[in-house]
Amino acid sequence: MIASAKPKSPMKAEKKNTKKMMRKKIQKVANGEPSVNRTNVPERVAGPLLEDLLSDLTQINNSMERAKRLFEWLIRPIPAQTFFRDTWEKKPIFVQRNKPDYYKGLFSTAEFDRILREEYVQYGVNLDVTSYTNGKRETHNPPGRARPFTVWDFYESGCSLRMLNPQAFSSTVWNVLSILQERFGSMAGANVYLTPAQTQGFAPHYDDIEAFIVQLEGKKHWRVYNPRLKEVKKEALTNFKQADIGKPILDVVLEAGDLLYFPRGFIHQGNCLPDAHSLHITISSYQKNSWGDLLHKLVPAALEIAIEEDVDFRRGLPLDYLTYMGVQNSDKDDPRRGKFFSQIETLMKKLSNYAPVDAAVDQKARDFLHDCLPPVLTADELASSVQGAPARWEDGRVKGVGAQITTQTRVRILRAGCARLCSDGEAVHLYYTTNNSRVYHKEEPQSFEVKTEHTDAVEYLIHSYPDFVTVESLPCDSVQDRISLTELLFENGIIHTEAPL
Repeated sequence: MIASAKPKSPMKAEKKNTKKMMRKKIQKVANGEPSVNRTNVPERVAGPLLEDLLSDLTQINNSMERAKRLFEWLIRPIPAQTFFRDTWEKKPIFVQRNKPDYYKGLFSTAEFDRILREEYVQYGVNLDVTSYTNGKRETHNPPGRARPFTVWDFYESGCSLRMLNPQAFSSTVWNVLSILQERFGSMAGANVYLTPAQTQGFAPHYDDIEAFIVQLEGKKHWRVYNPRLKEVKKEALTNFKQADIGKPILDVVLEAGDLLYFPRGFIHQGNCLPDAHSLHITISSYQKNSWGDLLHKLVPAALEIAIEEDVDFRRGLPLDYLTYMGVQNSDKDDPRRGKFFSQIETLMKKLSNYAPVDAAVDQKARDFLHDCLPPVLTADELASSVQGAPARWEDGRVKGVGAQITTQTRVRILRAGCARLCSDGEAVHLYYTTNNSRVYHKEEPQSFEVKTEHTDAVEYLIHSYPDFVTVESLPCDSVQDRISLTELLFENGIIHTEAPL
């Protein structure tokens, strides 16, 4: 997710004064011709419209293949293999399509307006009102609910509008992100940005995500600058001054249907030209998904094991180490310092022998499954899952109950990445995404304990995807175990049947 600014809460009178000042402060952006590094897209390979593509994807039997196809459409005509080899995490790239309708149907200003009118949108939670004028970045969020009357007044005053989690309100954005998250193996998030003509909503900055800027309406001038590799952590939420970031390495104007990608750490800024507003959606992924983030979980666990199992980690520090170590002693030419560092290096090398790598990866996996959006079910999946079960109240009585799972029922996991077995050392739990909320972390992580005698059967189901298997084939000790495990998985929406019950 893209970090959002901390909201302010001005009183009504202050808000009116702010908007008056905004009207005076909005400066015209220089309308010079940018130097462009672009990939032009021939019409014949421009790709299908999103509505047609999503319909076609429902006919694909494998969710990993769906994710692959959707990502290929997102970055077309760049081959996905080429992108991940040459561009991903390495450099920005601009795709110019000259096809304004390429991303039509993903999101629109009309949809933005509908959400404001029909949904409960809160400032600072779902919506930020921002501006960047005369080198100053500001957030203008009042308290409470965002009503169209006030929001559109801010916009007319020259403020940008940022919707922080459009997937909570837009079924199409939800569908796209829920598919793409399997391509990234990491949460896919989104923000929508609506910016008035000749304004800029944000200072030059960078984010800790891989960002895909999808231009939906109008156009926007983007400049991307080299990252500050040694200062990423310290300045992760810092806005830069124009004089501190040098010359852009990419200077382009995105029009509807165009795409801009840049990796985390690359400084960027976008401003509207005088002749058009801009609506774009930033699709993001790979936040906190680095080797360092894995080591953050791995090293403490390894150290705990090492202290318990290896006497070298329990030996006492030198009696006098405080007299020659520490910052106040760092300039001393003392041979004891070299010996101390050598011992630290030896212990660090030994630490890897105690690293529970699989357990740490499972911790990352649990975080991922908690972050994930729930899957959007196809018509066939709905009819064959617990959500489409025929049990109902009708004509004054309950109907449609009594459907049974038998040993001949054929089942499979609902999605390739929707469930995962994880152990905490004492028990095995199955974590899953099917009961997650569209609102980020609204629910606690979804899981339940799996009996030891059932773990092989769950692994068998996970590894069999995308094939359906009979309940009878599950490696359990008894028929009753096979039936009860299948019913548990079905009731939690983790599996579905080949044909409706």
